[in-house]
Amino acid sequence: MHKKFKVRCRAIILDQDKLLTVRHVGNTKFVALPGGHLEPGEHADTCIEREIIEELGVKPVLGELAYIHHYDGESGPEVEFIYLVHNGPDFRNLDDKTKTHDHEIEEVVWLSKNSSTSLLPAKIQEDFNDGLLISDTLQYI
Repeated sequence: MHKKFKVRCRAIILDQDKLLTVRHVGNTKFVALPGGHLEPGEHADTCIEREIIEELGVKPVLGELAYIHHYDGESGPEVEFIYLVHNGPDFRNLDDKTKTHDHEIEEVVWLSKNSSTSLLPAKIQEDFNDGLLISDTLQYI
């Protein structure tokens, strides 16, 4: 059986030493970085901008590609391009923002360092706790 290769783009959004994460509808085990699937023919930087606007209602100021995460998902291999976003304070008050895909998000969770809430991928949570999310080196996880 042929499995599809999935590509996602996600964002690291920081503000006041907290990391913006989302809990997707139907998932109570962990939170994730906001973002979503790459559309056919779409560039990764366009994807992350579109996904963040759809889910959170704020246009991100994109920074560097910080992580490339490759793993075996439920339906086959997956890769995530994880970008830094430089306008974290703009994401503080999301209640009054227009979101076209907020039905996908159960809850926005601002994680503090060493939170007991599980974040996937775990390497992002480890680097956040250790103060290593912002680096001059692209990380492969």
